[in-house]
Amino acid sequence: MTRMRRKAIVALFLFTLFIFGAMMGLRTLKPSDGFSDLAPGMDFVGERSERKRLAEKDAPASPGQFRSGGSDTKVVFTKSDRDSSIFYDVHIFYYLWYGSPVMDNKYIHWDHPLVPHWDPKIAASHPQGGHTPPEDIASSFYPELGPYSSRDPNVLESHMAQIEEAASGVLVLSWYPPGVADDHGEPTEDLVPAVMDAAQRHSIKVAFHIQPYKGQTDQSMHDNIKYIIDKYGKHGAFYRFRTSTGQVLPLFYVYDSYLTPPESWTELLTTKGSQSIRGTPYDGVFVALIVEERHKHDILASGFDGMYTYFASNGFSFGSSHQNWKAIKAFCDANNLLFIPSVGPGYVDTAVRPWNNHNTRNRVNGRYYETSLQAALSVRPEIVTITSFNQWHEGSQIERAVPKKTMSRLYLDYLPNQPDQYLQLTRQWAETFNKEKDKWLM
Repeated sequence: MTRMRRKAIVALFLFTLFIFGAMMGLRTLKPSDGFSDLAPGMDFVGERSERKRLAEKDAPASPGQFRSGGSDTKVVFTKSDRDSSIFYDVHIFYYLWYGSPVMDNKYIHWDHPLVPHWDPKIAASHPQGGHTPPEDIASSFYPELGPYSSRDPNVLESHMAQIEEAASGVLVLSWYPPGVADDHGEPTEDLVPAVMDAAQRHSIKVAFHIQPYKGQTDQSMHDNIKYIIDKYGKHGAFYRFRTSTGQVLPLFYVYDSYLTPPESWTELLTTKGSQSIRGTPYDGVFVALIVEERHKHDILASGFDGMYTYFASNGFSFGSSHQNWKAIKAFCDANNLLFIPSVGPGYVDTAVRPWNNHNTRNRVNGRYYETSLQAALSVRPEIVTITSFNQWHEGSQIERAVPKKTMSRLYLDYLPNQPDQYLQLTRQWAETFNKEKDKWLM
């Protein structure tokens, strides 16, 4: 009798352990039921195959009330072995802030310091200091190209080929004004022409992701928009979007837009504003970041044309929680705003925020990414954004990564899959998105 009772207890323990493990696995796939504590911002934020272009418009864009047809949003190429498409309604966030000794005389961003927690008691229980590349970098993954420089033309060419492989038609470039950089980087505006040229060689368009900076005002934003359009507006890679009125306008993403009050944004984004760009050669489609629920009302009042969610961690914020996207989309539809959900393959930023493990989202061999993509498609958006191509600090990259082990570090990787796993998944879902949109418009 005692033996049977002991067996029953062991079986009950093993069953409980199994249930606990299953629940922890599902945590990475299911929407959060509430807010997680927001981490402080980082101030984010070979030869080519010969191809023949069969169809392309100079300004891939969406006609109607922020509606688009599949034929307006893709280009089809004939390669030696198959047809290949690229989709201009799949946008991907791209960072230009990396440096290496060969090109920059030092490592930049790969040696990013560990960000201390704002609570001294919590901060004291976690590592401090920084990283020492090339063996120890500020990322939980290791890039196939190594800790590279964004100034290396070979790296830039490889990146464009990878983005094309992923079928993402619009590169959303993290941008600071000339002479300005994030707290841990160097100014990179001088690299933008090289990015534009490389993108054009791969039929990729470039949109701008304007980052917050000290002294940012409606006047300085007016100057920034004017600068970008005057300098890059005539380039063949400059992205434009067709609005509900039929206008073909540049599209700008504005990161941390909530840091500027609505009354200041109205000076720039409404027709009666003192710095208004509406109806001028510098008009555009301006997309704000939604983090908290109240931001949707501020975004509407500010005069923005839409909102995006950016963060790749489901449950990290109201905006990034998949369960809220249907309500956000309904709000946007009712107010003629674009809703652009952002999806990512996973999230892990503990290489720079060692105390932020609760916001880690495991990749689960691609299942987390596919769950996120399905959540985005379920609300029938006009555009989907990918976070990110190469935000290595936050582990949201789809860029090629490789296994790596050093004396002090064991990096995460994409095994048992290949380094291009997330490029291929992105292409598959871009093709599915395009097919689904054709059905929505029938």
